[in-house]
Amino acid sequence: MPATAKPALSLLIIDDNAASLDLLSTALAQPGLEILTAADPEEGLDLAHSHHPQIVLTDLVMPRLSGLEVLERIMEFDPSTDVILMTAHYSTESAVEAIRKGASDYLNKPVSIAALREPARRRQRALQLEDELLASAEFERIVGHTPLMWDMFSRIRRVAPHYRVVLVTGETGTGKDLVAQALHRLSPAASGRYVVLNCSAVVETLFESELFGHVKGSFTGASHDKAGMFEHAHGGTLFLDEIGDMPLGTQAKLLRVLQNQEVQRVGSLTSHKVDVRVIAATNHDLRAAIAEKRFREDLYYRLSMVEVQVPRLADRKEDLPLLERHFIGRFAGQYGKEIRGLTHRAQIRLSLHSWPGNVRELENVIGHACMMALGDTIDLQDLPTYLHVPSEQAASVQAPLPSPSEVGALEEQERLLIVRALEAAGGNQSQAARLLRIGRDALRYKLKKHNLPTTR
Repeated sequence: MPATAKPALSLLIIDDNAASLDLLSTALAQPGLEILTAADPEEGLDLAHSHHPQIVLTDLVMPRLSGLEVLERIMEFDPSTDVILMTAHYSTESAVEAIRKGASDYLNKPVSIAALREPARRRQRALQLEDELLASAEFERIVGHTPLMWDMFSRIRRVAPHYRVVLVTGETGTGKDLVAQALHRLSPAASGRYVVLNCSAVVETLFESELFGHVKGSFTGASHDKAGMFEHAHGGTLFLDEIGDMPLGTQAKLLRVLQNQEVQRVGSLTSHKVDVRVIAATNHDLRAAIAEKRFREDLYYRLSMVEVQVPRLADRKEDLPLLERHFIGRFAGQYGKEIRGLTHRAQIRLSLHSWPGNVRELENVIGHACMMALGDTIDLQDLPTYLHVPSEQAASVQAPLPSPSEVGALEEQERLLIVRALEAAGGNQSQAARLLRIGRDALRYKLKKHNLPTTR
């Protein structure tokens, strides 16, 4: 890590005892860990708001604000923070209360330094695993690790070496252009040109000239011979984006080119061979367009001999954290900012959005948030205005409380995470707690909360 880079992990220690603060900050110091200290709980909360530490270590008994009150305030701000309470006056009742309010652990003084180092170690390992997962989930610049995406990646691998024509379908913003680029890069034509024609941006009267070229004098304004897209892409790939917007007359001529691999320039009496792989993409329902006489049925069957469908983001929301991290990395580098990630409440807000604009919308949202973020973490106020509150409550001035259905969904998500952690740990609760980045007591409380077995 460069000397000027900000540590990936931040720990805030709040304790009104100055000697304890010095001892803890010295004992816990390690490379890659930023340590913040506050002798006053109000000052500590200000640091928590400005620096977004991933871990907060706070004394329980302090003047003005207790450790439990600090915990409550931090949980309101960012529930993803690991808050660990320390006390010389341990009681089972206060421990249960702390865990119920969201504490990761509750430790009795004198506290073992090894026990305090464990949360930082878990967090650092989690960051490393996230980086490894992102690297392993990226296929030809496309990010995804859900079964839907694995199926699509497998299909691309199988199709790429052999295709002559492929149809890529999916809603606007799903990444059809990335799929087309992946097909080209993995094909035998990878060393050839990759030529793109956006069919929705071409004037109807110029379509044939754009695709097939023209000879001098073939129409008004044709002052010289011009090669079309097919000739330009000879030996490579031609990507016809939004082919559903192509005029019917041009569709008929395109079909002949696909069948014969020959093009004839507008105004020419001769044709010549081309060696071009064609990828067509559309967000339209071409079968409906055929029924409405807007698309040729024979061209559709020629194009759809091999079809790759790109999933909607709404159908693979499990990929949201990876995509968020991917785009944060890109835009933070572009803007020269050290942005670690999103607060828990910002993540929840994004997870509740329906994403009608798919991955492109998410990319724009993260780009906007990275530009607006003043600190090293993206929070709700950094998101575009329309995402500050759920759309059905956009007229509300105050931030709304979560609906019962949203709370239920989050409770079920927490239960599933616990079940998966236990399965991954082979039923070992200590190991499952480490995977979940919470203490053993916190896990036992959550097991009871969700009516899960509390014994191995």
